[in-house]
Amino acid sequence: MEQRHNKGLVSVPLGLMPMRRVAVIGGGLVGFSTAVCISKSLPRCSVTVIADKFTPNTTGDVAAGMLIPHRYPDTPIEQQKRWFQETFSYLLTICNSAEAADAGIHLLSGWQIHQTAPEEKFPFWADIVLGFRIMSMAELEKFPEHQFGQAFTTLKCDSQRYLRWLESRLRENGGQIEDRKITDVWELHGHYDVIVNCSGLGARALVGDSKLHPVRGQVLKVQAPWVTHFIRVSDGSTYIYPGMSSVTLGGTRQKDDWRLSTDATASQNILNRCCALEPSLKKAYAITEHVGLRPTRSAIRVEKEVLLRGSYQLPVIHNYGHGGGGFSVHWGTAREATHLVEELIASLRGSSAKAKL
Repeated sequence: MEQRHNKGLVSVPLGLMPMRRVAVIGGGLVGFSTAVCISKSLPRCSVTVIADKFTPNTTGDVAAGMLIPHRYPDTPIEQQKRWFQETFSYLLTICNSAEAADAGIHLLSGWQIHQTAPEEKFPFWADIVLGFRIMSMAELEKFPEHQFGQAFTTLKCDSQRYLRWLESRLRENGGQIEDRKITDVWELHGHYDVIVNCSGLGARALVGDSKLHPVRGQVLKVQAPWVTHFIRVSDGSTYIYPGMSSVTLGGTRQKDDWRLSTDATASQNILNRCCALEPSLKKAYAITEHVGLRPTRSAIRVEKEVLLRGSYQLPVIHNYGHGGGGFSVHWGTAREATHLVEELIASLRGSSAKAKL
């Protein structure tokens, strides 16, 4: 590999290029997917995931893992669509492989229902999911309180299986995992060349992001193996998502609510709403309650920043703020973060070459 600059030509054989040390802060869905993407795409990087929480104790473990995009008001629709397309394509490839069961990924068909017909009958992601169409009147008879609906097939991830699978992929790629709480990104200065901040809601304290806030979500996971189609009310307030090992019923969206304890009243309300859509759920059994705090922002933050402290610099890539839509876009944002890491490493290489002249 050669690097050109205005003072001549420096030849750097690929085998002699230094391994760049990358630390990914965050042991959840975004952290591990970003670490896997970096380790896969940039073989001259040694990648370490650093966190104090891993599956089954992350926000992603509570999530249903459905690929139905959430909208981010301050992220351009074209960018949201690209992230969703890249994520859907990546997971569909896994779904069609022998890895599908281990990764916990499967196709799921169902209905998104509306009380009245929306202005936008075909959302921006309609041509990415499979077989998107308007529901027939015969199908809508199942939902007498709703006048319009959309039928399609999408992908669903069994959250814990997928997180364990990502961890295995990282280890296979030579990545490391460190159980440690980071309270200041400068703790890693001098130990790593690039820091990737995938700390989710933790970024509020870690990098002082006041635009980030929790949206509390409570769900039920039940046994109801006869339920095989998903049902989602269009505003996301109520949903029924069958998975490999349980059916997820939801949900709640409580902004700036930090409670991680379950709420019995909320659980009963969720069950009542879901039974109104699918009466057979009255026979559901082995009901468990789960709570997660969605790390919510008006725009996902995927960008690079060089922090300064005196004469020292600390290159950081941010990738957080996915809210309740992380599964739908996680691989797309991981790819973008990986590209930013690659750019930073190239600039480090250029600086090193100039310093030797």
